[in-house]
Amino acid sequence: MAKPKTIGTNPADRIEQWPVSKLVPYARNARTHSAAQVAQLAASIREWGWTTPVLVSPDGGLIAGHGRLLAAQQLGLETVPVVIAEGWSVAKTRAYVLADNKLAENAGWDSELLALELGELGELGFDLELTGFSDEELSKIIPDVSEIGLPELASGDRQPFQQMTFTLHDAQAEQVQRAVDAAKKMGAFDGPNENSNGNALARVCETFMTRHG
Repeated sequence: MAKPKTIGTNPADRIEQWPVSKLVPYARNARTHSAAQVAQLAASIREWGWTTPVLVSPDGGLIAGHGRLLAAQQLGLETVPVVIAEGWSVAKTRAYVLADNKLAENAGWDSELLALELGELGELGFDLELTGFSDEELSKIIPDVSEIGLPELASGDRQPFQQMTFTLHDAQAEQVQRAVDAAKKMGAFDGPNENSNGNALARVCETFMTRHG
């Protein structure tokens, strides 16, 4: 019986908190991070906390996590969680700087499952911008009516429906949700749309237009 293969020491076996000032970005890091992407990473850390430590050499040289470090600096964090690559050669370290980014790029998406997940998150009121997808990408990914709870319809019968995505500040989102909840309490909705959120939002807008239109 063959012996199980081992992969040596795992950097992730031990996580430590290091001062941001101790970390030294790799000067020849070929991966770029725009201000917009760093802002997205910062927003992600605010929402979910720190889920992926940065990878460093024992002397503090940054191997993976340059974008997260920039986000930490933007957030004014004094320490970040790190895992340490012990005993790596210079070549192995430099190669991983590239592999860490490129291997992630080589993954793909299941378009149907992606649309389903994003659509349902939108229905739950989650800020889809935090997922990293732009409004333009979301408009292409999320189908107009495939997940609004309608019975089986021929494609031609779906033409009158469309799905809309909005980006709101937390305070705005709470206000919109309160208005939608209040609209639902006003009674049943008439019409062919079986999506309660869509019906409620239309009712809110109709009330506004009646008073101010």
